[in-house]
Amino acid sequence: MPRADNAGVSIRYEVDAPDASDADEAVVFCGDAGLGAWQFGWQHAAVAGPHTVVTPETRGVGRSDAPPGPYSVETLASDVDAVCSAAGVRNAHVVGYGLGGMVALAYALTSSRPASLTVVGTPPSGADYNALGVWADPSTPTAVEGSLTGLLSEPFRERHPDVLSRIADWRMREDADRETFEAHRAAVEGFDVSDRLYEITTPTLVVHGSEDTVCPRTAAETLVDGLPRGESFVVEGAKHLVGVEASVAVNDALVGWLAEHAADPLS
Repeated sequence: MPRADNAGVSIRYEVDAPDASDADEAVVFCGDAGLGAWQFGWQHAAVAGPHTVVTPETRGVGRSDAPPGPYSVETLASDVDAVCSAAGVRNAHVVGYGLGGMVALAYALTSSRPASLTVVGTPPSGADYNALGVWADPSTPTAVEGSLTGLLSEPFRERHPDVLSRIADWRMREDADRETFEAHRAAVEGFDVSDRLYEITTPTLVVHGSEDTVCPRTAAETLVDGLPRGESFVVEGAKHLVGVEASVAVNDALVGWLAEHAADPLS
């Protein structure tokens, strides 16, 4: 399994559909606080094939190294850069969820490698993000099941109990333990680019569920308003896991965004 080294910390990643797009261009996923790679499943299925997809396991999650925290968003962004370098990605279309969206924003401030950003349920400051609303102790089934009430809307939960069961199973197998979650939470709490948004000139699609209680809609609106090339995509009625419960709409928006911002093969 491929790994990238960042100052002695080993970050595991996967590359899917490696010949789908230009050799040095890929979609790169960045994960939310404490969540395993299951979170990417709905969007991964839509973009792998048309695009090469790189999926790192966030520091502390899965088979990546878990050095003692606290972590910073900047450190997590440097992990992503190490993965892109190891995978030969020159143009990265970074797709980040929650904390992963913060990582994408920080990455765009420090590197020319991001060609576009898609951030989901992401604020410009960690002060506007309730990380505790995302995580649940994976060793406690009742906590994992209960957490989905705050992450997915009631209509979706009623229509798709089978999906809830699968997500609960994935969370218990893949999500981080409390120590890693606290390290991620520290990264969230230390994040604030609200006074630097004007510097992020990378095209950015801001995806949000209107009923997100982890990251309020007002925070997403502030983010879009502050970005020179920000565009908003709001799904009415959806909560924080908008990419799960509104996967068709989100995937359509994401695929269109990537097509618009893919590198020109003639350039």
